[in-house]
This record gives sequence, C-alpha cells and structure tokens, in this order.
Amino acid sequence: MYGALDIGGTKIAGAVVDAEGRILVRAERPTPARGSADAVLAAVTSVLDDLSAHGAWRSVSCLGVGSAGPVDTVAGTVSPVNIPAWRDFPLVAAVASHPGLPAAVQPVLTGDAVAMTAAEHWKGAARGAANALCMVVSTGVGGGLVLDGRLHPGITGNAGHIGHISVDLDGEPCPCGSRGCVELLASGTAIARRALAAGWRPPSGAAPTAASVAASARGGDGIALAVFDRAAQALAAGIAATASLVELDVVVIGGGVAQAGDVLFTPLRRHLTTYAALSFTRGLKVGPSALAGDAGLIGAAAAAASARTDAPDAGRPLGALHPTTA
Repeated sequence: MYGALDIGGTKIAGAVVDAEGRILVRAERPTPARGSADAVLAAVTSVLDDLSAHGAWRSVSCLGVGSAGPVDTVAGTVSPVNIPAWRDFPLVAAVASHPGLPAAVQPVLTGDAVAMTAAEHWKGAARGAANALCMVVSTGVGGGLVLDGRLHPGITGNAGHIGHISVDLDGEPCPCGSRGCVELLASGTAIARRALAAGWRPPSGAAPTAASVAASARGGDGIALAVFDRAAQALAAGIAATASLVELDVVVIGGGVAQAGDVLFTPLRRHLTTYAALSFTRGLKVGPSALAGDAGLIGAAAAAASARTDAPDAGRPLGALHPTTA
C-alpha cells in the first residue's frame, strides 16, 4: 500500500493507494490559502489524522507528497505561489513528525504537476508515451515532463513548470516575480478574475468561478467565450514553446479548468495551429487527463514507491519511469 498527499491552492487531499493505482481510502480539506503557515499545516494534519484512522493506513510502505510549487525536493521545502504563507516551508519534516505515520516511512516530496505526470504516464492519457507534457490547470498552472520514457523532474523537482513561462512580455506582474506568465491568463483563478473585470456576472445563485464562466461560455456568453479563448491562447503559446525545446508526442491537461471540455480544448487546438507551426511541433496531440482529480494522488503514491530502494517491489508502479536528474 502507498500513502499519498496532494496539496494545492484549493484543496488538500490524501489517500491510500494500492499497487494497481486504485484509491482505497480518501480524505480532503479545503486549503486556507490566505491563512497562516500554521493554518495550512493544520489542514494537512487533519487529512493525515483521517487517513491514519483507517486500518489500511497501517499497511502503507511509503508516502508521496505532491505539492504546488515551486518545491525543493532536495531540501524538502515548498514555496507554493498560491499559498503565500508557505515560503521555504519544511513540509517533509512537518509531515514526517505526524504521530500516525507508520514506522520507517519517510515522506517523498514531488511537485503536484510532476505527480500528475507520473500518474498519467502510468495509468492515464500519456500511458506509454516516450515524450509527454502533462499539465495541471487549476488554481494555478503547473506541468511535468516525460522525456525518453522517463519522468524528468529536474534537480529540484520543478522541471516542466509551464505556468511560469512568460507569454505576454508587457503583461501583469506575477506573484512569481516575472510578468505575463501563462498562469496569469489560463488558471481558473485568472479566468474568473478576467471575466468579472470584463463585465461578466455569474448565473443567479452561482459562485464567480472558472466553472461558472465555462457554463456561461457553453450558453454563448460573449465575454466568457473571449476569456476562455485568451486562456487557450496562453496555453497554446506555452505548449508550443515547450514542444519546440524538447519535442513532444502528447500533451495532457488536467485540473479543474480542463473540466470545461470543448470550451477550452476547441480554441486551444485552434491556437496551436498558429503557435506550433514548425514541422516537428505541428499536429501535436492534446487531450484531457484520463484520471481527472485522482491523478495527483495516484502520481504522488507512484513517485514515492518508485523512490524506494529497500524492498523487493521497489519502483514497481513506474517501472522504467524512475525520476531522473539527468
């Protein structure tokens, strides 16, 4: 059995995952993203409390922790752009100190989008691909890479962080310190904010979220359609830049914004015909995650299992998909 945590700007989820990638036990709390460092950690602790109350937790042999980034997998710290109170926060040490953690289990940190990439390559829409970009488009925008059939998290665990490619050189300042990042145009937070600024209002009784903007777009609302078109354009520019650098076979997009379906993917594919114009980037296959909201948990578990070197089944879930810093 493998334990998993998936920490993002909207929710903190945890699970017990079996060797076939099935989620057996799950727990979840909302992320107090604007709260104190202790408040965010309290939500993580609450999820671990719930998991440790289940009998399956006693059989957990490793624990993967997927977090919004940037992360530093060497130092065990995280600095999520969308959780301002966590800067160089010692997440691995904090999780390791939980009294319910099974003996000898040490948390293995990975970026949330890298975890999603591991899951999609193991069980999902990128299964078997030699070269893939997998993206989480949600509260923020993250990404991970598979190159030559192997997960490529980079030295610190942040390779593939496409959300902070600048696609608008004179654009708004980003919390990361740059300007005009993909995340400022394509994240769920950005979609809702830009739609409201342009005069869109959610349907009666609905919250002003990206999902509500998508619903309005499906109903033909011009502002909502324009905002999603702009988000798709930003994603297309970032994807094309990545494909030009490393050559890709497939791009998989998960996260809440991907649930918009054709509202997102139709303009995205259209914009890719403009941005991915080189012969080796043209016709790039782009589609939704096959694992949806479970990808982060399954991938965190898989990455942790792959990192094990002390058991006969070490690395079993990922096979050749071992993390590499090469």
